[in-house]
Amino acid sequence: MTHAHAPVAGVILAGGRASRMGGRDKAFAAVAGEPIVVRTVRVFRSLFPQVLVSTNRPARFAALGVQTVADRHPGAGPLAGIHAAMLESRYPHVFVAACDMPGLDPDVIRLVVARIGAADAVVPRWDGDVEPLHAVYALRTLPAVEAALASGRHAMRDFLQTVTVDWVGEAELRALGGAAASLTNVNTPEDLAGVGGRFEEP
Repeated sequence: MTHAHAPVAGVILAGGRASRMGGRDKAFAAVAGEPIVVRTVRVFRSLFPQVLVSTNRPARFAALGVQTVADRHPGAGPLAGIHAAMLESRYPHVFVAACDMPGLDPDVIRLVVARIGAADAVVPRWDGDVEPLHAVYALRTLPAVEAALASGRHAMRDFLQTVTVDWVGEAELRALGGAAASLTNVNTPEDLAGVGGRFEEP
């Protein structure tokens, strides 16, 4: 398999407690008969030379034969997962996605990755908001990540204020047909049902 794009590690954040799913693991919610995380690993393997799953329950992912990383700062949310993955990345950038995004689109991911440049992060703007968990982060932000975790200000929005961000405009994203699906999260059982999903936990 050739990786003709920028050397980037793909990171799947699967550390959440999924409280809005009644405690069930969103990564194993199935859409079109396939757990979201299984599809995401397949997509990422086609795009990135290294794929990492950030999880504190690595045994659940053993069957996927994928590298897992545990948080060094448990309970600190997605930023802690990004931190753990950065420490294991063999590449200078990571593309990070949440484990509850069943429609991740390779072309949309390529658009974000293609914008890697001088900025510390490449983050989409979407639906009048931002999507920090469908984004690229440079490993050189590790000191900023660690400072945010140490100070207890680990919300992604707070962290993004401490680094330089290249915001990907919504219009540019919407020009790609897959953007709406790529940027959709399923946070609740209703969201999951809305994309035709159900639970198929191992």
